[in-house]
Amino acid sequence: MSDFPSIFNEFSEARKNGFIKVKDLKEQGKKVVGVFCTYTPCEIIYASGAVPVSLCGMSEEPIPDAERDLPKNLCPLIKSSYGFALTEKCPYTYFSDLLVGETTCDGKKKMYEYLGKIKPMHVMQLPQAQDREHGLKVWKNEMIFLKEKLEKEFDVTISDEDLRKSIKLKNEERLLLQEFYSLGKLVPPAISGYEMYKVLEGTGFSFDKKEQNNNIRRMIDDLKADYEKNGTKVDKNAKRILVTGCPMGGTVDKVVKTIEENGGVVVCYENCGGVKEKAMLVDESKDPMEALAEKYLSIPCSVMAPNDGRMELLNTLIDEYKIEGVVDLTLQACHTYNIETKRVRDFVINEKAIPYMSLETDYSKADIGQIKTRISAFIEML
Repeated sequence: MSDFPSIFNEFSEARKNGFIKVKDLKEQGKKVVGVFCTYTPCEIIYASGAVPVSLCGMSEEPIPDAERDLPKNLCPLIKSSYGFALTEKCPYTYFSDLLVGETTCDGKKKMYEYLGKIKPMHVMQLPQAQDREHGLKVWKNEMIFLKEKLEKEFDVTISDEDLRKSIKLKNEERLLLQEFYSLGKLVPPAISGYEMYKVLEGTGFSFDKKEQNNNIRRMIDDLKADYEKNGTKVDKNAKRILVTGCPMGGTVDKVVKTIEENGGVVVCYENCGGVKEKAMLVDESKDPMEALAEKYLSIPCSVMAPNDGRMELLNTLIDEYKIEGVVDLTLQACHTYNIETKRVRDFVINEKAIPYMSLETDYSKADIGQIKTRISAFIEML
């Protein structure tokens, strides 16, 4: 990424560089809260004076250690996350004062029971239906319960004003990232999908949000100016791909790189690390807890049933980003996303009339050859 501004490189290396930063924060007396999912309301964590950091495992390295306690035929993200905590190989888990999880799936829910024996653990009970009025009440109560847990754990008081400040800051981040995503709407896009993903990933490891937002603003302006002056490195004939499905941190190299080495370019991510959580802001005019509950419960994850919001979002993204093909990524043993592939496939092929491909994989390198063959054939067909 040497052709881009230095700030771009900072974001792409944020996860690695953050190891030292999180140690420094601890030495300064800051509290660190490890989180696993986009359903976790980071605004409440910021309002407590603590710093949230993503703990999702993205490597196969600690999985053999995790499999001493967990079944082999379990989602690699769950096994990797647990393995990093078990072996103390991840500085973010090691330095976390509290871990906050949520019951998005049965595998994570049961893994948290074991994780709670290693680190202090708080689990939010997520309602898994968005069309029930009482679901919103339950989720608001879970927000209040988390707030009370943080206040007790860190000996602080979280005021409504504290919450409003953190909501405003996170909304600013969402708006900036929405603008950053929109670089993928350009034809051809201003940057590759791999480069875009590294920036999106990096925001989960930026601990000073004000500084981060300023850096994102400068980066967007620099990229737009460079695009207008020099164009883009992306081939104008590259096929425009949308990636949907599971969190893809541990698979980005073998999936996204393969797409972009075979005549495609990923212009949009409709998954946990992409557009999905950033599409809706928190309503700053409402009671903070009510607004947070509404915003986070609206995320169209496959754990929700029915999950009409995902089809509505895909419909919008396919049109706005001029998508020519959809790749639906499922991690091994992620049953909700795996079952939902039929609905996504039917929607993409029958209603949007564009090609679709599903991939099921894990964090190992065993299927790289097969994935390359399938992706190459899919893009050639386009």
